[in-house]
Amino acid sequence: MEPAQHSGGSLTGLITHLCFCLLGSLATDAQRLRNSTLHKLTRRLLRNYSKGVRPVRNWTEATTVYLDLFVHAVLDVDAQNQKLTTSICYREIWKDEFLTWNSSGYDGIQEVSLPHSSIWAPDIIISEFMDIGKSPDLPYVYVNSSGRIKHYKPMQVVSACNLEMYAFPFDTQNCSLTFSSILHKVEDMTLAFSRSYKEINEDHRLFLDNGEWELLSVPSEHRVLHTQTGDFTQIQFHVVIRRRPLLYVVSVLIPSLFLMVVDLGSFYLPPSSGTRITFKTSILVGYTVFKVNMSDKLPGSTGSTPLIGVFFTTCMALLVLSLSKSILLIKFLHLGEDQVRESLFASCCGVGSENTGGNSQPAQSIMKPVRDIAGTRRSRFPDAVLKTAWSSFQNRTPTVHVRLKCARSVHSHQPGSARCFKLPDAATAAVRFKRTSELALSVRTRG
Repeated sequence: MEPAQHSGGSLTGLITHLCFCLLGSLATDAQRLRNSTLHKLTRRLLRNYSKGVRPVRNWTEATTVYLDLFVHAVLDVDAQNQKLTTSICYREIWKDEFLTWNSSGYDGIQEVSLPHSSIWAPDIIISEFMDIGKSPDLPYVYVNSSGRIKHYKPMQVVSACNLEMYAFPFDTQNCSLTFSSILHKVEDMTLAFSRSYKEINEDHRLFLDNGEWELLSVPSEHRVLHTQTGDFTQIQFHVVIRRRPLLYVVSVLIPSLFLMVVDLGSFYLPPSSGTRITFKTSILVGYTVFKVNMSDKLPGSTGSTPLIGVFFTTCMALLVLSLSKSILLIKFLHLGEDQVRESLFASCCGVGSENTGGNSQPAQSIMKPVRDIAGTRRSRFPDAVLKTAWSSFQNRTPTVHVRLKCARSVHSHQPGSARCFKLPDAATAAVRFKRTSELALSVRTRG
């Protein structure tokens, strides 16, 4: 029993000894960290540092902040609310005269990272900013031995943009991102470009080029904003993007054109079968359902009507017109022979229930002398027969003025006077009626 107790006590003592050794090692490492060169440099830079004061030794000198912009992706284009959501990263570079050191005295350290919240930073905002996006926060800045500070800000920007959707889906948008200071005037802080205009304009390396939008260019400009409180410098980047229309052409435009071609093919169906109306009605209903389903892919209401909306409306109007034409044709096919002749004669020669000079003559009574001698349904009407019928009609109704037209007389000597004349001579009117009647009979025979 005693050897077992002695063995347990030795194990406990060994564990205790190991714990004390580990704690001693950690304390030694902490002491080394406090005495390290980097730790000494960081404590020396932030000791007695005031982040609320602009970092210049001569207060009359302005602090120059260099800006640079990298566009990563276009996340959303809201045409209805006129908003553009982009993923960008912009870089700020300025000099802090209070954060300098001699690298030879600190083991040759040329650059350190410091907490962003512990130093002075320029108050630069985006003027078109509308909403807070999901943006990662980088809590550190990089400082070199000469006091040059680099601060990278990746962010998701929801900005206001004047979106013009007239040429959708073949549209190109130009949205601006204006960087400016809130409080510091030109005398205190100025903005400048860290790269040349050409380099910024042609830099597409970080852009995700596999989405709906294509980045064309990023032109930039420097300007000064004059206000009542003072002058402020601004740097404006123009993000020029172009939509890739292939998705909308394949899923919207081509199916719409297919439906129009099918509707044209329906004219080869026989009118008397009754299937043409059903077929055209089905196409019209299908096109309406297709347009409703595609409404989510189309842009919302903007200042100008998109051209694709006019295209859809025109296609639907043509479908309705085609259906109406087929209904009218079937209506004529089911009318009697005399009714078709009277309708065509009235539309061709202008005869109807017109009242001129107190006398009214309906088309039915005008057609009676022609029907009496017109012959059978398939007969060809000789000109002499029609001329005789027309003369008989004129002799029976000498007082009726058919389709009177007035025109300014060129023979009158009084300005503003006019004269009235009748239809062309009887022979011409009879020939017109003959051709119209034969056309109606041929259509009815084919039907």
